Amino acid sequence: MCIPCSCCCCCAGNLCMSDQEKAAAESTEDGGNGGADPYATNAPFVSALMAFAERDPACFQFPGHNRGKAAPAMLSQLFGPDVFAYDLSPIPRIGNLFSSKGPLSDAQKLAAEVFGSSETWFLVGGSSCGVMASIMATCSPGDFLVLPRNLHVSATHAMVLSGAIPKYITPEYSSLWDVAGGVTPSQVETAIEELKEAGKRAAAVLITSPTYQGICSRIDEITKLCHSHGLPVIVDEAHGAHFKFHPRFPKTALEQGADLVVQSTHKVLSSLSQSSMLHTSGHRVDRERVRRCLEALQSTSSSYLLLASLDAARAQLSKNPEAILSKAMEMADLARLQIEQIPGLSILDASSFSSDFPNMDPLRVTVGVSRLGLTGFKVNELLIDKHAVIPEFEGMRSVTLVFNWGTSMEHIERLITALSHLSTRFLDEDQSQNQVGSGEITPFAGFRRELSPRDAFFAKKRNVDIGESLGEICGELICTFPPGVPVLNPGEVITREALEYLQDARNKGAVIMGAADPRLSSMVVCGG
Repeated sequence: MCIPCSCCCCCAGNLCMSDQEKAAAESTEDGGNGGADPYATNAPFVSALMAFAERDPACFQFPGHNRGKAAPAMLSQLFGPDVFAYDLSPIPRIGNLFSSKGPLSDAQKLAAEVFGSSETWFLVGGSSCGVMASIMATCSPGDFLVLPRNLHVSATHAMVLSGAIPKYITPEYSSLWDVAGGVTPSQVETAIEELKEAGKRAAAVLITSPTYQGICSRIDEITKLCHSHGLPVIVDEAHGAHFKFHPRFPKTALEQGADLVVQSTHKVLSSLSQSSMLHTSGHRVDRERVRRCLEALQSTSSSYLLLASLDAARAQLSKNPEAILSKAMEMADLARLQIEQIPGLSILDASSFSSDFPNMDPLRVTVGVSRLGLTGFKVNELLIDKHAVIPEFEGMRSVTLVFNWGTSMEHIERLITALSHLSTRFLDEDQSQNQVGSGEITPFAGFRRELSPRDAFFAKKRNVDIGESLGEICGELICTFPPGVPVLNPGEVITREALEYLQDARNKGAVIMGAADPRLSSMVVCGG
């Protein structure tokens, strides 16, 4: 029986703690290096959560499954019964995302040390939350934000919330691959100077690097340029959380001087989906404002499971990640060599773009499939349904494969067998070298903004037939998914090029996201 004592705060949901729990929780006093539990020094949040759960407390708190006792049977069968013991409402001694002390605070400090930041915040709303908080922390209503047109949808949502106005950079686009490249320093400089000539000033610069296909921009040159203008640099490095942990990887955005960096720890690293980190470096960004923005965006009932996975993933990186990631790169290199030998297939590399993008993520392999007379959407479907092989991304003319330290030789063999089968079945050497067609339709051609994203979001709207939408101001955010890059943003004029691209993508199997009518028979436009 738990007898209330001076350390208990039962009315706040805090049960009397064992010595083991106290050791884990109070290790904060020496930066996470104290405590009787040896695991506490390696993963303080995981350790505290395990110690608490092992007590099998009588819970009079949320969630309603009561540590699995009332969990739906189908979920217990799906997840196993043990996982529910750790799905708890915030416990004061264990902490929450807004605690300044405790095991969770310790875990974030250890993450900052490992990833090389001044401060790190755990995110349970994915990298989208980090991108939104970064923009809100650096831009006020009416401020201009320089960013690439192949931005993630979260950046548009952030501009709606913050009132920032976009100054877009159009990245180089390969019609042959239906893939956008990175952003060059000269493009960034031009955007900054164009704002100055118009009597405006940028508040921040946002760069996406690497892209979904692993293409990296020259962040070091961009940060030096922006800092010379007094501008903070935000890098959406969602796809590059692993870069710090092997010399063959490109340098991280933090190593290249970026001020705010968002990383999806769940992509190549091993935390649970939806868990990410936001890192900051230097003094150009007000950290207290970042914290306030995160409090506005993140749940007050943050999942302990997601938070524990971030702590555990960081701890895993202390166990010789270079050797583990070397294995992943060996698997990627082997797959790349074997895929190049399969008739009708090709591999995306830096030579696909005229601009100089010297660095690409070696764990990304984008396979061109158009010579098979198939779209990437169809190849993805066939690989999954017929061969139980799942690519990460499918596009008009390619599929992208991502390798990690869980990739095995057996996986490579199944992949090569499946692709070889598709080549044998669909390649016809007597037909065109590019049966899907390379075309010149691009998703960013001729776009023009009439309203800010925020003004367009709150403007009166109406539905019009797709044939009547040309020239209207778009009232919704429309993109193909993945990767969640808008083809039309709220406030942009609907162009013939954008309509043709969206309709072509829909007809070839793309999922249209954001549109009220995903069939694109009608569109939402601004104006009563």
